[in-house]
Amino acid sequence: MTKDFDSLHLSPSLTQVVQELGYAQLTPIQAKAIPLLMEGKDLIGQAKTGSGKTAAFTLPILHMLEQKRGLAGRKVQALVLCPTRELCTQVAREIRKLGRRQPGLQVLILSGGQPMHPQLSALEKGVHIVVGTPGRVLDHLKRETLDLRSIFSVVLDEADRMLDMGFQEDMEKILQKTPRKRQTLFFSATFPRSIAAMSAAYQRHPVRVTVEEEKQTTVAIKQVVYEVPFGAKPSALLWLLQQNQFESALVFCNLKTTVNEVVLILSKSGVSAGCLHGDLEQNARDKVLAKFRNHSTRVLIATDVAARGLDIESLDVVFNYDLPPQGEIYVHRIGRTGRAGKKGLAIALSTPREKSKIQIIEQFTGSKLEWKTVASPEQLEAETQKKNLHRDAKMATLYISGGRKDKMRPGDILGALTGEAGGLNASDIGKIEVHDRFSYVAVSKNLAEIAVQRLRNGRIKGRKFGIELVR
Repeated sequence: MTKDFDSLHLSPSLTQVVQELGYAQLTPIQAKAIPLLMEGKDLIGQAKTGSGKTAAFTLPILHMLEQKRGLAGRKVQALVLCPTRELCTQVAREIRKLGRRQPGLQVLILSGGQPMHPQLSALEKGVHIVVGTPGRVLDHLKRETLDLRSIFSVVLDEADRMLDMGFQEDMEKILQKTPRKRQTLFFSATFPRSIAAMSAAYQRHPVRVTVEEEKQTTVAIKQVVYEVPFGAKPSALLWLLQQNQFESALVFCNLKTTVNEVVLILSKSGVSAGCLHGDLEQNARDKVLAKFRNHSTRVLIATDVAARGLDIESLDVVFNYDLPPQGEIYVHRIGRTGRAGKKGLAIALSTPREKSKIQIIEQFTGSKLEWKTVASPEQLEAETQKKNLHRDAKMATLYISGGRKDKMRPGDILGALTGEAGGLNASDIGKIEVHDRFSYVAVSKNLAEIAVQRLRNGRIKGRKFGIELVR
């Protein structure tokens, strides 16, 4: 089996990018999938976020574009469907990164919750690769603003999740608008019957590629379970947050109603917390995620569906406030901590009735969780009455009404804040995110109002933009 990138015989520009990024060894899904895709075969791949699957399908697409199809025509030639806008953004970012040595490559995100006009304008000018959610892609097909007749590759990323979210009919309508002689790829964490049925209808002799799950994936994560009395989970969570003062904590609940309840309890106790669930409008989701990534919010409460594709750097701890029904979901949740060679921490809250769920998790992971006890019921009750014992977030997040389409780069924002007009130190600036039409920048909280005023009074790339403090 192919094990390194040199053996793939990629185009010169892709080979250069792979070397620049320091990629050497292929991940298991890449080693199995890329040679098959380079041969033009249809594929069903079992792979999850973080497995390298995006590069596995992107490199063959970019190779084909450069070597055989060409970039001159500006027709849509590849389509990637994803369940959420966040995953679309991650996939598009990876495609742009890998295709950065291909002059003129145009990648467009089509997702709901965003204005139509910029998407229509980009489609009119022409793009090569579309990354989108099924609903918005179908909207454009109905408007006849998206033409898929030149497509040579279609990727359904996290196909099982799209089916869970009720997108099957939309996905089928989209596939019916593409040429019959196309390459079709399904990537899915699981293989329900609905995936098999869609494969039979829309793929030609697909090769199934499975990467065996390793139980050792949790080895870098310290896993602890606290037994708490029935009804005491809110106060137990508050107590643990107060005792540890985590910089960033992701808390999973099974229901969006629970998410809202927990956020309300934490906020009343002075904890900077955000919520992420399916009922949020897209703009609200963007702001919640930006604040958490920028460390303007220290705790994020989320459901599994809303957090799908969520990738946060340097996450201190993952809480299982509600225990998941399956061991696989547990592993997927806690896998967001303990990355990049760092030790991770996963904390589960379990009532006496839920011990059987812990046993299921231990069986699935092949490891024993460390049991601990929380404070006494009296201490926990007292904890909910305390306020302002939790360290405030160090950073604030600013919104800028300009982005990639305005030729804005992170360096432009940094320069505006630290130059003569801005006057801030580089050490006062945190993460900078530049999106297509807007940007976020983290600044030291005690300088946030000053930063807002100086950006409003000054210019970025010689232009005035709207500046707001994200609250």
